[in-house]
Amino acid sequence: MRTPDGRECRHYYQDFHRGANRQECRLVSTVAGKSVPWRPKDCAGCPVPEILQANSSRDLELRLQISPILLGLGRRLAVSAYCRRHNSPIDDPFVGCPACNGDRPGLDQFLRALEQDDDRT
Repeated sequence: MRTPDGRECRHYYQDFHRGANRQECRLVSTVAGKSVPWRPKDCAGCPVPEILQANSSRDLELRLQISPILLGLGRRLAVSAYCRRHNSPIDDPFVGCPACNGDRPGLDQFLRALEQDDDRT
């Protein structure tokens, strides 16, 4: 679904049908008060649409935590990633799980070819 920012994100939901006015981000974890409530303006600075475009793994689980900055004048969006298949946290969600990437032999050759291209330029 398109976010208020205009990008495509599968975790954003809106419903304006028959007078309803509902917008939500289904990634924000408000468990135990760790995150402040989501606002539609948060979509502008959210890295999740780019992560989903770069990594389409079905085993990737993302969580978004929104925290206030400097007396509530700003907001910081922190994304954490987890691999459900290997039960491990992921350092770089754009790249994905190293164990999952190792299971794909063609991907390793592709990454080596990209590194060789970077060395030439």
